[in-house]
Amino acid sequence: MAYQFLTTRREGPVEYLTLNRPDVRNAFNEDVIAELTAWAGRAGADASSGLRAVVLAGAGKLFCAGADLTWMSKMIGYSEQENLRDALAMSGMFAALNSLPVPLIGRIHGAALGGGCGLAAVCDIVVCDEQAVFGFTETKLGILPAVISPFAIAKIGRSAARELFLTGARFPASRAREIGLVHAVVPAADLDRTVAGYVAEVLTAAPQAIAAAKALIPQVWPRTVEDAMPITAAAIAARRVSAEGQEGMKAFLEKRKPAWSDAS
Repeated sequence: MAYQFLTTRREGPVEYLTLNRPDVRNAFNEDVIAELTAWAGRAGADASSGLRAVVLAGAGKLFCAGADLTWMSKMIGYSEQENLRDALAMSGMFAALNSLPVPLIGRIHGAALGGGCGLAAVCDIVVCDEQAVFGFTETKLGILPAVISPFAIAKIGRSAARELFLTGARFPASRAREIGLVHAVVPAADLDRTVAGYVAEVLTAAPQAIAAAKALIPQVWPRTVEDAMPITAAAIAARRVSAEGQEGMKAFLEKRKPAWSDAS
């Protein structure tokens, strides 16, 4: 499928997805939201036929600066009902990216602001350059980081959200790592090498097990240990008798690589 504001490149089991509006700092508008939502639907289907990881990046000088100014000027004239429809579409986009059954690896350079921070929040693994700047900047505009809040709070926790949502302050890569928004902070020259290292690690793990592990996290996170026990016991029991689980355990005992690792 061809996109106007995204570029995609497939290399074996890995897809490289790039926000491609460098002239407006890869900012969101309704078309970008629609394309990302459509892409996520296709990628979710591709996971059953060989897709094992996605790397999300931004073209040009920075990753994503949030909302497009032209799009924002439209919002000023929208009714509350029109704004509701618009916001639900964006919320659906983040939910679709968040629920991909394969790892979504963010490659962030320059800045991730507003909705760009939301993209960082829905990535499973985030690598950024050491000069990158982040910010949940919506309150500076008189609005708030509403649709990204479920994903951001799950990623950074309530305490950091209270500080950063309320102030709208920009913060450096070191702070982003400290609060869990990103996982690796490296010199710009090392971004691609570090991303490639994470991709390589993903390709040594079983794809269906990865999908199950990703789905397990939100199920377990809000529960007590006692409430989680039936869910976790059922999850590991199912994996032990699955084809992947059987192959992985046999490969370990036989001191060989499992089939999925050989295939990568």
